Amino acid sequence: MTLRVMETANETSEEYFILIGFSDRPVLEMILFVVNLIFYFFAVMGNSTIILLSLLDPRLHTPMYFFLSNLSLLDLCYTTSSIPQMLVNLWGPRKTITYIGCVVQLFAFLSVGGIECILLSVMAYDRFVAVCKPLHYMVIMHPQLCLQLVAFAWLSGIANSILMSPLTLSLRRCGHQRINHFVCEMPALIRISCVNTSRVEGLVFFLAIPIVLVPLTMILVSYRYIAAAVYNIKSAAGRKKAFNTCASHMIVVSLFYSSIIYTYMQPGNVASQDQGKFLTLFYCLVTPTLNPFIYTLRNKEVKGAMRKVLGTGRGPH
Repeated sequence: MTLRVMETANETSEEYFILIGFSDRPVLEMILFVVNLIFYFFAVMGNSTIILLSLLDPRLHTPMYFFLSNLSLLDLCYTTSSIPQMLVNLWGPRKTITYIGCVVQLFAFLSVGGIECILLSVMAYDRFVAVCKPLHYMVIMHPQLCLQLVAFAWLSGIANSILMSPLTLSLRRCGHQRINHFVCEMPALIRISCVNTSRVEGLVFFLAIPIVLVPLTMILVSYRYIAAAVYNIKSAAGRKKAFNTCASHMIVVSLFYSSIIYTYMQPGNVASQDQGKFLTLFYCLVTPTLNPFIYTLRNKEVKGAMRKVLGTGRGPH
């Protein structure tokens, strides 16, 4: 009994973990450092721009841009909780992260991932109302409802993380501190456990139903009705406008959900660990970098807002 208490105390007092990442391929590390630094810069600039423009320009005070600014905030949380630490580890010989840093990364990944799944379904409902009930859009999507939907997404994701983070960290590791990943992600932490993890993995799968699968089902149902509505539009211009309204969201949903489902909806030891690293890199850096460009930086409203903020909106050209 005393020995078990001592072992538990030793495990909970660990001061750091070793993030192996890509340390066995030093050339790849240097390439990834440069590429990730560039992507991180554009992710921060692009998402910060969306948030600032949504706050500063009254023309963007609409439900769609309210949801988009929340998505941009989530993407900033995703990248900032993991990429700076990864850049430090890629650049130098030290591949460590403090225990507290690991806890923060795990909590951020689980909460932000859950929030984004639900928020994307909220955005799909917003597009459904915009296409299928355009005359009643502002009546249905009133500010109070938008706040309630966003609050529900944030609270659900945080609750999921509050439940899963302690369970993951409480798994006995028997002194194992080497994580074969570049972040403290749940599947990677489960893999270094020295006990049977089937119960935790079963709970992960169970919680993925309301956090991942139910929102995905709602997205698919919304787009089924949207597709029917678009099909019934007679004019080609009307169809094109309706398609453009939803195309960006469909692309982002496809990118995000394909990587999340592959990573989290299977047991920790099944997926190729290298595949898991690149998939994590994809949804915590590549997708947040692409989202602002896919969604808004190419449309007229945001370009007009940027010109207005920069003071060039009434120039001769």
